[in-house]
This record gives sequence, structure tokens and C-alpha cells, in this order.
Amino acid sequence: MALPALRSCCSRPPTLLSRVLRTEWGVISRLANRNVAPVTLVPSMVRVFSANRDGRSNKQTQKVVVVGIPNPFIWFRTRIYYFLIRAYFDKEFNIEDFTDGAKQAFSHVSSLLSQCQFEALEGLVAKDLIGKLEEKCALLPAGHREALSAEPEEIMYTTPGDVGIYYDDSGRKFVSILMRFWYLTSAKLPDESLDGTRVFQVAIGGKGEAETKRLLTANYEFQREFTQGVQPDWTITKIEHSKLLD
Repeated sequence: MALPALRSCCSRPPTLLSRVLRTEWGVISRLANRNVAPVTLVPSMVRVFSANRDGRSNKQTQKVVVVGIPNPFIWFRTRIYYFLIRAYFDKEFNIEDFTDGAKQAFSHVSSLLSQCQFEALEGLVAKDLIGKLEEKCALLPAGHREALSAEPEEIMYTTPGDVGIYYDDSGRKFVSILMRFWYLTSAKLPDESLDGTRVFQVAIGGKGEAETKRLLTANYEFQREFTQGVQPDWTITKIEHSKLLD
């Protein structure tokens, strides 16, 4: 079973790779292991106004906008990987389409996690990871489990964190893409357990009391095997929810 949102992405079979290409990837892999600063985020509140019939402005909504400032080295390195994927694995690969699919998959899988529906994760998440997630979720308070779920409209920012292309000892070919997500949650969480997270007051429709929401982060790694004859499915091989499910 494949992740529905990613099944159509990268669907063509891989081409044969030369020994020269293996050497090139080895050099890039060593570069990828260097410590580099992650993307810088600048969260801010944006107020949206609408005009009344008499011309006066009326505050209608209030939302959070997260602006990403990417690290130049990471940006350049990931573009090299995207080129290699298109050139030697899948000519139709597109990071924008992949990101859209990853956001849908993240929202779906995080919802299943928050509801402890671990059987439904089979085929979407690596088998060895499901057992570990079940053990961790069993120890979480109800509020923390609720905060795992990310609704699509609450995902503020998404960016690739790292890309990997590698072989195992038997010559099987793999591509992995680590996606980073920033999302809002209104789950009730104790302040002492989430030091360092940002808190926002979000007014919906300009009426009533503002709702308190926290900006949380999550890392999901998507992996696909490109060995000839293998089903073109992406599987989640790593799930990290900062301050909740590390």
C-alpha cells in the first residue's frame, strides 16, 4: 500500500547507473554530512481587514504567517539532488508536487497517530517504526497525543530538510527526502513541557475571545526504493515531533 498523496510522484522506473555516477554521489553524500544551519523561520501575526458599506474598515480575521529564510548551502545541495533524481531515476520528479503530497501525507499520518490507529499506518509507515511509535504514544498524556495531529489548514510552512541517494550492500537503490513541517495546534499543553515553542493568540472572524495556539515542528522522512522491479511507493521511515515525540 502506498501513501495516496505520493503514489503518482516519481512513478517511472530508474535508469541504469554507471560507476562514475556512484563516485559523484559519494562526493555529494560527504558534503551532505556537514553540519549546516537549518532554515530560519520568522513567525509574525497578520491582520486581514475588510471594508464595511460606509467605507470603514472592519477587522475580520487574524492569522499566523511563517516566512522561511533558507540556508544557501542547503538550498544549492538539494537542487543538485533534485537534478540527479530527474536525470537518473525519474524524469517527472518535481519537488513542488512532492511537497504538496508530503503535506497531505503528514496531515493524514499525524491524525492517525493522535488517534492511536496504528494498524491503519501499515503500508504508509515502515513496519519497524510503527512498533516504536506505539510504545512512545502509549506514554504520552492526552493533550500531547492531540497535538500530534496537524490539520491541512494549520500547516504554516513546509520545506525539504535533507535529500539522500544511496545503495545498500546488495546494490538496491534508495532515495530519501526529509520534510520539515511547522504547524499550529490548539491542544491544551502544559507550558513547562514545551519551553521554547511560540504561542499565538489567533482571533477567528473577529468575534469572541482569541484562541491560543502553539507553533510546533515535525520531521517526516519519506523513502522510496528505485531498484528495478520494485513497486514505486514512498514510505515514511522517520517521524519526529519536537517537544512531543522525539
